Amino acid sequence: MKQPDLRETFEHLEELRRHERRVAMATLVSTKGTTPKKEGAKMWVGEGGRILGSVTIGGCVDARVLAESDAVLATASPKLVSLSLGDEDAWDLGLTCGGTVEVLIEPVALDHAADPVVAAYDAIRAESEAGRRSIAVAVLEAGNAPRDARRLVVREDGTTVGTLGLPALDAAARDRALDAMRAASSRTVTVDVGGAPVTLFLELHGPATTLIIFGAGHVAVPLVRFAKALGWRTIIVDGRERYATRERFPEADEIRIGLLADIAEQLTYDASTFVVLVAHDYKFEVPVLRVVLAREPAYIGLLGNRRRGRAVLDFLAAEGISAEARARVHVPVGLDIGAQTAAEIALSIAAEAVAVRNGRIGTPLRERAAT
Repeated sequence: MKQPDLRETFEHLEELRRHERRVAMATLVSTKGTTPKKEGAKMWVGEGGRILGSVTIGGCVDARVLAESDAVLATASPKLVSLSLGDEDAWDLGLTCGGTVEVLIEPVALDHAADPVVAAYDAIRAESEAGRRSIAVAVLEAGNAPRDARRLVVREDGTTVGTLGLPALDAAARDRALDAMRAASSRTVTVDVGGAPVTLFLELHGPATTLIIFGAGHVAVPLVRFAKALGWRTIIVDGRERYATRERFPEADEIRIGLLADIAEQLTYDASTFVVLVAHDYKFEVPVLRVVLAREPAYIGLLGNRRRGRAVLDFLAAEGISAEARARVHVPVGLDIGAQTAAEIALSIAAEAVAVRNGRIGTPLRERAAT
């Protein structure tokens, strides 16, 4: 599921609330071509000049957005900015040729809890922390450029928070948001309201990625650190109290001690969950995999060489686990980067998990660009 980095969004909001009264929020809503940033990427520009985030990767487009943000703060009116790129600018963004980037820039009153953008992201955060998806709907165009920064948040169950200003528009936006949620994608859509077209941006948000690590050995330590840097929630599971300690894993969100298979049964697995087994012991790995393979996590990785991996998979086959299910286990775990140390192995695991979730195989970008 492609979605904005909620961790970064909330961190930026919290920091800005401490230092700024008003900011301009710039959201990437449309691109032609492939860019490092996806729809929903944000850049924040404070009244005092503070800048957080980026709608691209810096450079010419962000500089133009910064200038437009100053104008939005001065007028307190949102603005949809369409930036046409020449070949040189486009190349800097990762596009193969010139194209267009659209950015919605809105004023946000951080010192006012009733500000529609602040209220929307507070509602989104609550849904994410409860393990549910939501969509923020913004008006891009309705005849003229939008005159206020209204937001409608649509929850998984169809209930809503906020408004776009018209009941008929809210109803149409809700229906299209639920469609986008089923398709698991952010998108720009046009709806008809009273015979007039209204263009909306539907920004999908989901639960934070959760990494469950079975085994508190040497690879688990740097893996938790990488996960923290990536904004993932982490759960360490081990039966050994001397290994699964807060001293060894100060950044872990949860540490659970007990029988691995029993704890595995208690956990939740979905498209936002990565599972990595580093226990390196058949009698723990097989029961845990039996549980996990009956669920639908985004990624399952097993530490071990090919021979060990084949043996574990053979045990599962003997228990009647299908070949299709066994194929979901990535063993040896990680991308082939020549990893030797615990930190390098952890890096290769995190990279493979991201690649699998995004439907990629970890091909070097320069090779991919040449095809």
